Amino acid sequence: MSNNVAEPVDEGRTGDQLDDGINNCSLQKLRRYDSLDLESGQVPAGHHSPATKVVKWSVLLHLAFQSIGIVYGDIGTSPLYVYASTFTNGISHRDDILGVLSLIFYTLTLIPLLKYVFIVLRATDNDEGGTFALYSLICRYARVGLIPNQQAEDSDVSNFQLELPSRSLKLASSLKSSLEKSRFSKFFLLFITMLGTSMVIGDGVLTPCISVLSAVGGIRKATSAMTEERIVLISIAILVCLFMVQRFGTGKVGYTFAPIICIWFALIGGIGVYNSIKYDPTVLKAINPKYIMDYFTRNKKDAWISLGGVVLAITGTEALFADVGHFTVQSIRISMCTVTYPALILAYTGQASFLREHPDLVSTTFFDSIPAPVYWPMFIVSVLASIIASQAMISGTFSIIHQSLSLGCFPRVKVVHTSVKHEGQVYIPEINYLLMLACVAVTAGIAVVFVMTLTSFMLVLIMIMIWKTNILVVISYIIVIGSVELLYLSSVLYKFDQGGYLPLAFAAVLMIIMYVWNDVYRRRYYYELHHKISPERLKEISANSNLCRIPGLAMFYSELVHGIPLIFQHYLSNVPALHSVLVFVTIKSLPINKVPIQERFLFQRVEPRELNVFRCVVRYGYKDVRYEEEFFEKTLVGILKEFIQEEILSSHEDDAELEVNEEHGENEEQLDQEQETLQKEIEIVDRALHAGIVHMIGENEIVAGKGANLGKRILIDYAYNFLKKNLRQSEKVFEIPHKRMLKVGMTYQL
Repeated sequence: MSNNVAEPVDEGRTGDQLDDGINNCSLQKLRRYDSLDLESGQVPAGHHSPATKVVKWSVLLHLAFQSIGIVYGDIGTSPLYVYASTFTNGISHRDDILGVLSLIFYTLTLIPLLKYVFIVLRATDNDEGGTFALYSLICRYARVGLIPNQQAEDSDVSNFQLELPSRSLKLASSLKSSLEKSRFSKFFLLFITMLGTSMVIGDGVLTPCISVLSAVGGIRKATSAMTEERIVLISIAILVCLFMVQRFGTGKVGYTFAPIICIWFALIGGIGVYNSIKYDPTVLKAINPKYIMDYFTRNKKDAWISLGGVVLAITGTEALFADVGHFTVQSIRISMCTVTYPALILAYTGQASFLREHPDLVSTTFFDSIPAPVYWPMFIVSVLASIIASQAMISGTFSIIHQSLSLGCFPRVKVVHTSVKHEGQVYIPEINYLLMLACVAVTAGIAVVFVMTLTSFMLVLIMIMIWKTNILVVISYIIVIGSVELLYLSSVLYKFDQGGYLPLAFAAVLMIIMYVWNDVYRRRYYYELHHKISPERLKEISANSNLCRIPGLAMFYSELVHGIPLIFQHYLSNVPALHSVLVFVTIKSLPINKVPIQERFLFQRVEPRELNVFRCVVRYGYKDVRYEEEFFEKTLVGILKEFIQEEILSSHEDDAELEVNEEHGENEEQLDQEQETLQKEIEIVDRALHAGIVHMIGENEIVAGKGANLGKRILIDYAYNFLKKNLRQSEKVFEIPHKRMLKVGMTYQL
């Protein structure tokens, strides 16, 4: 079940338009399988996805322009501090500058350009990117999810289908089978997904610190009165203001981002060309990788340690993939190849040329290399660009938490949708203030390389299992890209005791929270699955003469997808009354980004028929917006009526096929009876609706079972219950008004 709270939002569609979309839904298709008692359905793979939408060039260029302001703020501001972070002990040899420039050139070419733009962007989940998108893509193709809530009907959702090569390979089938059979592999995939998420959030902590401090530090060149303490205070003030305005949403200032970053790229590229011509044009020979070998030969261990500074040139690269859902793959590729990549190469080349003449100014390379006439405009733009870079990572953190909520990997927090046009623009108050407090740390680039390495690992699985890439190509990718990332990772880990532990410590805290919540979430689901009410037991309950029916429609919420939850029996044993119409509602998150509204609701009738009890699975993707309750009720009841109608009419069609030889009059009589039955059941629903809707929420108290060991008691009784009590409660998940809500409590001993 999704654990987030969505603010009411205008979806930009009228009720009539939505009803038309629902009416177009084939309910017969949705009822093709009976999942009421199906423990887990086989979800077939190998379908072809719907045709890719053709985007006009005008729209594509417009998106490419907008992406410059959102996606590249972080990687674009790296020239502020890369050389200073690489040569922390000064420059001992002039040719070391060429070696580092060559390292920067090939790092930018291999990682952001080759790996992400041309390879990773192919692995989007219906045009959504990020660590969870990779995980959901793998979960759709192989049954590696740890919650047994798959349904055969889920494969009918249009966005669920995968576009796969028709030629199958033995290696792909073998890898898929191995993952599905290995419980360790399932846990490991979930673990690295949560780890990658935590690391990206860690990057969201370090980026604002480094970029804002570096930009504000440029004022020291203009006045000696600007001390380090004052720079820190100004930076903190900027960061606090930045976090305080997050509640208004990025959409309100988003259109100002792209022009500023475009000006930034134009300035750093232009200054780079100017410096290259003025100081030392021969730095262009750094394109020869020989200078990298010479640099390592001269400096040995110090050269390896300095890679921790070089890797800062690619901070924010993950945003290329994580933010692709706001734009398109083509627009990201256009903006990267035509603007960002050339501007960065020119900027680093110009700084290297400047350092060849002024090696003693390496700690303040960026601002010292700016020509005097454009110094102040450049200073202002650099501060604005650093703020935008911070904004991009903060927004990315909100999106990641939003995704992890839907997959049961994070406690309930409030998610506010700040835009009526863009569902991905969200704001999470608790996370916002947590990030603001964490941004007092000065960190290194460990989080950046960790995420890249984990992305490569998951991408290799996708290459083999889904794309069915030639094994020689996969091996080449591992050797070229993987070895480079592991080399950088080993370098940044060396700085662990020099501040590098800070992003890891922050990520570790998030990992503990995610692990505790997800572990108990799974334990609770398996407990409910093993103790669900059988159809036979339900018939016994319905036959109880003490059970009375009361007017109204009750929605009973649970997280159990297959079967009736045990808490329902607990409710009837204490309150032997049943509403005239009862719908068991399960909010289910599919491992896809969005579920079309006309494919969202799955209904099943619970026998015996006279009970008027139904099960409804409401399916959402991890990027879907949850609707306000009144809208949800209207939609659910409308589709329930259509389900009843389709069910009765389809049974008549089946009977007609079996009785083709019967008299025509008997068929008409049967049809009249079915019409009467249909009208009667619709009237029952209408009367129940008129009497009022009651929302029943199962509130389960989770405790460790008798005889549980110390670790399990700490996990459940203290850690999980602490998170549960201090974060959002169930009624907040559905935005249910208190006057129509009834909580049913029960203790689960796990």
